[in-house]
Amino acid sequence: MFRTFILSAGLSVLSAAASAGEISVHDAYARASTPMSASGAAFMVIENAGSAPDRLVSAASPAAERVELHTHLQDANGVMRMTEVEEGFEIPAHGRHALARGGDHVMFMGLTRPFEDGAMVPLTLTFEKAGEIAVEIPVDLQRGPGQMQHGMPGGHGPMTGSGN
Repeated sequence: MFRTFILSAGLSVLSAAASAGEISVHDAYARASTPMSASGAAFMVIENAGSAPDRLVSAASPAAERVELHTHLQDANGVMRMTEVEEGFEIPAHGRHALARGGDHVMFMGLTRPFEDGAMVPLTLTFEKAGEIAVEIPVDLQRGPGQMQHGMPGGHGPMTGSGN
């Protein structure tokens, strides 16, 4: 029972809010397609409780040589291709924007070391209005596409971090 309490307490710490003003980050996780991949991606839900839209304009992390905002677009032949989104992602007022597999995401290129299941990855998200939000996101190599944290819709809430 004591171990269950400690595990529960640990998950609660991971669920603390990452926010800057009216922007918050929820259900974030990172993954790589193979243990030896030179690249990886991060996914999350970004919420805007404010009355004006904001925009995620960049991301940075010491976990990779380069970090970009990406999406998947279908080409003329019907093939999905990943591409950088230089203008970033709008987060609507009183709304949310999901960064999810097969869609918008944060792309890590030139990983400084492999993403290991359960490790934490530091990530700084920069917004036009809210500024920087620093988050520590878990590597979850087991999570399937569309699956929320711990297999539960809505997960366990926001991830740890601090706004500046």
